[in-house]
Amino acid sequence: MPNFFATCPRGLETQLAEELTSAGANKIRTLPGGAHFSGDWPTCYRANLESRIATRILWHIAQGQYSREEDIYKLALSIRWFDFFALSRTFRVLTTAIRSPLKSIDFITLRVKDAVCDRFRSQNGERPNVDTREPDVRIHTFLTESECTLYIDTSGAPLWQRGLRQQSVEAPLKENLAAGILKLTSWQPGTPLYDPMCGSGTFLLEAAQMVLNRAPGLGRTFGFEKLTGFEAIPWAKIRADAEARCLQPSPQAIFGSDIDEHAVRASKRNLQEAGFGGIVQVGGGDLLAAEAPCDDPGILVANPPYGERIGEQEELAALYPQLGRVFKENFAGWNCYLFTGDLRLPKLMRLKPSRKTPLYNGALECRLYEFKMVAGSNRKDAAQT
Repeated sequence: MPNFFATCPRGLETQLAEELTSAGANKIRTLPGGAHFSGDWPTCYRANLESRIATRILWHIAQGQYSREEDIYKLALSIRWFDFFALSRTFRVLTTAIRSPLKSIDFITLRVKDAVCDRFRSQNGERPNVDTREPDVRIHTFLTESECTLYIDTSGAPLWQRGLRQQSVEAPLKENLAAGILKLTSWQPGTPLYDPMCGSGTFLLEAAQMVLNRAPGLGRTFGFEKLTGFEAIPWAKIRADAEARCLQPSPQAIFGSDIDEHAVRASKRNLQEAGFGGIVQVGGGDLLAAEAPCDDPGILVANPPYGERIGEQEELAALYPQLGRVFKENFAGWNCYLFTGDLRLPKLMRLKPSRKTPLYNGALECRLYEFKMVAGSNRKDAAQT
């Protein structure tokens, strides 16, 4: 049975393991940034199609010890690559390393590429072409201090690329991180959801897909479709079953707003083009004047800016106390979640988080802060809080 490694944003490994279990995976073992698992090919197909958290699903091909570059070349040369993909397919090699003693990652990438080409040439007299932009096949080389592992990427483009967001804004949140944050809030379809800093609508798009029970991969293709052993009939059934589970769109208590008119337009267009225009309500508005968008309490989730320059940090230091006031005055009964890389946020808001979850946005360490705005309990003078 094939073995795989699913990558994900650090901090979401437990949620990833739950999804892999639902896809039928066996022997799931999490570690920072992902999970190892085994399963048949339909399991791999379902994991790619259904996972909201995974970044990539990598197929484990080979593993071996190394002490120098030539050891890695020999490992890659020993693999019958033509059993995995055809000569007509383009490919690319990507290398990542943790504590590797070797001096040049680029040179390792070149040597693995040479090994793939040399193995094809020894079998067919020809070599496949390299495409570093949009390859048919991606080969991943992962190095630890003394071990090399080779994978074939079954996902192709990263899985957070749902094929839905056409318009973007500066520094958008990746879709799988947004989906993971929604899961950490324990939000469920039917509960009001509000993003008062919606940007291009990432939280809103992910929530709409959850409401409709829409598999996140239905709008895209995958790397496994270009591999030699691709099983078209099981894949067609998996896709058809996922499409049959989708619910018909209807208005939901999902709301978004943003002070930036460009962001509001981008969010509305993305939702409209995804077929979710009638599900989510989006409008303009200043966060500091935000009010609960409906009578029933729900979940507020936002990704406020976290400045990297001193001037921006000073502006945010003035913003956060006002944000705390808005939460206390206008969102009594709501559970409010802020995802940020600015660890000063709770203290400057003068609110004590009921929970803080470490997460990573790429390499940046962040926190998801939970503030339970219990009605009446937070209406205190700022000097007392």
